[in-house]
Amino acid sequence: MRFVLFIKRRLSTTVMPFSSKPHSTKHLMKLPLFLITLFLAMLLSIISQPSALAAEASILGVGGSKTEEGSDTAIPDSFGRDTPRHTVQGFLGALGENDYLVASNYLNLSKSDNPTTIVRQFKQALDAGGRFQPDLQINNTPEGNLTDQLPPSQENVGTINVSDKSIPLILERVVSKSGEQYWQFSTDTLSSIPEAIENYEPTLVSRYTIDSLEGKKLFSYQLADLVAALAMTISSFLFTYVIVWLLYHLLKIVYPRVRGVPLPLPDRVILPLAVVIMALILSEVMVYAGVSVTLREPINRYTDIASWLATTWLLLRVIDAIFTRAVNLSYKKNYTERVSILGLLRKIVKALLLIFATIVIFGNLGFDLTTGIAALGVGGLALALGAQKTIENLVGSVVVVADSPVRIGDYCKFGTYEGTVIDIGIRSSRVRTLTRTIVTVPNGDFSSMQIENFTSRDMFRFLHQLYIKRTGDIDVVFQMVKHLNKFLDEHELTNQEWNQVNILELRQDCYIIQLQAYVNASGIIEFYDKQNVLFVDILMQVRKYDVEHALPTQQLIVKQPELQAQLDHEVEGETDNKKADQKNATDHKPEAVNLNKDVNITTNEETAKKPKDTLKKHMVDNRYKSIHRSRGYNLARLKFKKVKKSFRLPKV
Repeated sequence: MRFVLFIKRRLSTTVMPFSSKPHSTKHLMKLPLFLITLFLAMLLSIISQPSALAAEASILGVGGSKTEEGSDTAIPDSFGRDTPRHTVQGFLGALGENDYLVASNYLNLSKSDNPTTIVRQFKQALDAGGRFQPDLQINNTPEGNLTDQLPPSQENVGTINVSDKSIPLILERVVSKSGEQYWQFSTDTLSSIPEAIENYEPTLVSRYTIDSLEGKKLFSYQLADLVAALAMTISSFLFTYVIVWLLYHLLKIVYPRVRGVPLPLPDRVILPLAVVIMALILSEVMVYAGVSVTLREPINRYTDIASWLATTWLLLRVIDAIFTRAVNLSYKKNYTERVSILGLLRKIVKALLLIFATIVIFGNLGFDLTTGIAALGVGGLALALGAQKTIENLVGSVVVVADSPVRIGDYCKFGTYEGTVIDIGIRSSRVRTLTRTIVTVPNGDFSSMQIENFTSRDMFRFLHQLYIKRTGDIDVVFQMVKHLNKFLDEHELTNQEWNQVNILELRQDCYIIQLQAYVNASGIIEFYDKQNVLFVDILMQVRKYDVEHALPTQQLIVKQPELQAQLDHEVEGETDNKKADQKNATDHKPEAVNLNKDVNITTNEETAKKPKDTLKKHMVDNRYKSIHRSRGYNLARLKFKKVKKSFRLPKV
């Protein structure tokens, strides 16, 4: 019922004229938008607070009185005046809409006061020198700030400085006749306004505004204020950027001369630092110029957001510079175990800074972070249950850094991989293998693996073998072993940890001599260089003795009589085959026809009478001689494959 009465009163006041020339059509166009906004506000308030809405007993809020300590629980206010922050935001919103009658509900007026006049004077004083506290500094609880050395029913939200007079902006908590409790600007603050603006002078914006911009609006704001605010924002940024740039380069020249080292801060800090300084001075510049409070406060809110973003950006740069310097000092002083810890701390500090900046920025945007933080506490358990693997990897990263089985830059072997550790992150670690690929291992798994750290060894093992033929005299071999043992023990590249040369094994073809020593080296590359020197020195010592190095050999055993018989048999078979081929060619050769009638026929007859045995013998003799002329080469080439199959080749 109260809500219905409020709607009726609101409809009646909406069409009331604010001046002598009413614009009823304009207000009728605003009516649907207002109803939709009111409905959404009602819906949001129902969601956020389960209690019922209560309407204002009087549209002017007259007759309120200060609350006493220990009063009953406050009933939610339909104008959103339940907290000091909401009261300030609602009042500025009403001023931005030029709805002075609604704005008067945020003032504790008496029955004799003219609401429109008081609101106009109050706005004039705020435009001239009003400064509200940032939104996050204004209390957002129904009880207000109880530790500000003010009565529990009062709250300080800013000041007005006009004509050398300072008026505190005090809110007081009042209770209506129906029992509603809400916050309004106090009677003492309002009573001081007329005296403060008695000698009021026009602001810089009003004095230097172009006539063509006078009275025009854009986005519900005076166009002159928008142009002035834009001009001051750009000029403030350019001014601060130039000043910061000059100071940075001056410091870059002076710092090395004083400290003897280059300036650790990079030039990337110039832009965020300029934005931070610009955000700090812009609000004072707009107050001095007299920009309207309805535009100044939203700009201050967004400049606060920009300053927090720039501050976060600047702090990230500073954190990088600090930790980079710490890492370089750790390498310089050979404290490599600190590198992994510093890398993890850098990421944790950055994450906490980003979380804090996000909370502040969303608070400036108007979100209620109290409910959100409480929801995070409730949802933290569900998130932890659903992200067990992530938490396991986070704990694993702490274990890897704290236990330090490996550090960044160490060469290690884990599982089936080996390589150099290049990063130990919050969730995973990265290792570069010998093939130059990068293997990413979750820290939960990495901390539970068996890790072999090659970088942590204090010395390198030299372990190799010599193979000496058994043809060497055993006394000479034994004397050489004793000499090599003494040589390794006294060599300048070996230490006294374990140097030994001994005959490891007796094989049927060689002696195996094992050489073992330990070499001091800072890395694998240095060890390989020293190992090359040891190889050359040892081989030079072996050359002094009458011994030979055993090389892998193969031995072919052939029975000469059997091989000769096999070759002869193959030659005879090949000869017989060729004779048969020649005979077949002769038998199938067509007989020539003699067309000359004068030729003596007896010639063919005599040739036919020659004994065939003589021709056959002649062909065999020629073939046999041809084979025997190249027997040493042709026989081996033609029949090598068959001989290889007939005889096995024993390996030695």
